[in-house]
Amino acid sequence: MERDTGVQGRRIRARPLLARQLRQALRRHLVQEDLQANGRLGGEPRAFVNVPEMRSGYFAGFPYARNGTVNFFSYHDRIPMMGAGNFMLDVNGQMRRRQWSDMAGKWILFCSEPHDACDVHGSCGPFGLCSNTTSPACQCPAGFVPRSEQEWKLQNTASGCERRTLLDCTKDRFMQLPNPVQLPNGSSEAAGVRGDRDCERTCLKDCSCTAYVYDGTKCSMWKGELVNLRALSIDQGGDPGLAGAVIHLRVARSEVAASSSSPAHSWKKSMVILGSVVAAVVVLLASLVIGVVAAVMLRRRRGKGKVTAVQGQGSLLLFDYQAVRTATRNFSEKLGGGSFGTVYKGVLPDATPVAVKKLDGLRQGEKQFRAEVVTLGVVQHVNLVRLRGFCSEGNKRALVYDYMANGSLDMHLFKGGGSAAKVLSWGQRYGVALGMARGLAYLHEKCRECIIHCDIKPENILLDDELGAKLADFGMAKLVGRDFSRVLTTMRGTLGYLAPEWLAGSPVTAKADVYSFGLVLFELVSGRRNNAPSEKGGYGMYFPVHAAVSLHEGDVVGLLDERLAKEADVKELERLCRIACWCIQDEEADRPTMGLVVQQLEGVADVGLPPVPSRLHMLTKVNAGAGGGEQDEFYSESSNKLATEKA
Repeated sequence: MERDTGVQGRRIRARPLLARQLRQALRRHLVQEDLQANGRLGGEPRAFVNVPEMRSGYFAGFPYARNGTVNFFSYHDRIPMMGAGNFMLDVNGQMRRRQWSDMAGKWILFCSEPHDACDVHGSCGPFGLCSNTTSPACQCPAGFVPRSEQEWKLQNTASGCERRTLLDCTKDRFMQLPNPVQLPNGSSEAAGVRGDRDCERTCLKDCSCTAYVYDGTKCSMWKGELVNLRALSIDQGGDPGLAGAVIHLRVARSEVAASSSSPAHSWKKSMVILGSVVAAVVVLLASLVIGVVAAVMLRRRRGKGKVTAVQGQGSLLLFDYQAVRTATRNFSEKLGGGSFGTVYKGVLPDATPVAVKKLDGLRQGEKQFRAEVVTLGVVQHVNLVRLRGFCSEGNKRALVYDYMANGSLDMHLFKGGGSAAKVLSWGQRYGVALGMARGLAYLHEKCRECIIHCDIKPENILLDDELGAKLADFGMAKLVGRDFSRVLTTMRGTLGYLAPEWLAGSPVTAKADVYSFGLVLFELVSGRRNNAPSEKGGYGMYFPVHAAVSLHEGDVVGLLDERLAKEADVKELERLCRIACWCIQDEEADRPTMGLVVQQLEGVADVGLPPVPSRLHMLTKVNAGAGGGEQDEFYSESSNKLATEKA
């Protein structure tokens, strides 16, 4: 069977994970096998349930149809001005949506599914173990070897793994995988099984049983080859239930160390268990002693307040209001103000500096507030400011974050940032852009629920000790469905950074954050507010107009902050300007995802020359017709109004 890998008709002979045949006139694709491990058909109209881009509400419909014995999808573009587009099934099983750019003269990658290589159905073949934390991603479990060494060396792992030693039903044993895995489909439950050992014996008696899992309540067994084995961990955003599943694979007795079945091994195992129990008791007693001592000290230190851990939520802490007042010295050192409240510097009892945001105007009840805070507490990433805890006492609410010594980006980026401000080098600015992109990509694509930040601006981008970017202020974020379904919302944002759909009162998606991100990129380049007066004139008060036109004229060095004295990587500068222009396109569908932006900033994906956004293009024509006279002000101060026109 052959698989079409491109629009030129090039074909590669391989065993396909999904066979698709393109009929140019009808835009139909024949579907013969699964695209993804989790890509079952469902919904109305039917589509792959875990591929959001195939939902009819997205940029193109994917209605499913059946014609006799042939099943197929057809699609059509909902946005005609997007021009020619195609869908390509890559050799690794990844579906790519590409758009033709007349300006760039080439195909531009719009999106790809699945995002994770481990989501491709059978990417590591039978008994192959896939993990996105190892390189290469596919590994053979202990007791197994690649079925074809030559193919694996060529990074074609679809043939999978096979046992190093043939099975002998009466003498086989089981090998436990060291890491928890996502369980493959096709299991059957064994009735009347009590305990892990009983589950093992039941599977061992059945010569066709190749693996088993006992989760404490039931015994699940598999027969035949196992496909789509995937290593999981809680911090990957997976289902905690699946992340804790430990699977045992059937292997020959010789693969298991001789000591595993000897009395000596049983004695050692008993000693390990006994040692673990003793250690647990010691830790428990130590915890009790520490707790008693801490309680006595807290009582002696009258007025210091109380701090407790939130049960079942890891390191998230619950502060009473007195503890917050004590930490902030009665809210004496103000760091800044933002959406819904004011931020103060504080110090915890263990001398750890923190930033405390005292919230104002929240209307939800205490139960709802706690639920939302707990949801945000588990969202952790190197480019997000960590939430340490919260206070909810009556109508008094506060959030406690890690303290960032270097403050916010605006202090270092714009003139007049204060004596402690540093002029960021080009390398530091590019690093800030990449850190912002990674943080947003995590919020949009890696969390169990897509989180839209809704208030991306320099004031909400904090810098750590090494000037690394961390996104702050999730007070405005709303959780929406993973499929980017649109949600009508009354959320507010800073006007100077809002996408057009906000201003029109339309529903917003994660692409609103992409638009705001693009505007911040322009400010990283120029070192001034986008609406600040232009020292060089040319395109009025709004810098993105000047930047978009300069990009098409091939002069990007002139856009650079004068304080850098033209010391910048020109290729990186042009790449950043192109990405910024793509991010501020008028239509959401024309803007890239943050995952794609990360790849472009890392140099993994190309960035074509973007068109001038029609809104800015119209402004350019108005300015050109003015003959160099007084210009229209496209965007006014971010905290006031959006558009004013001078007489």
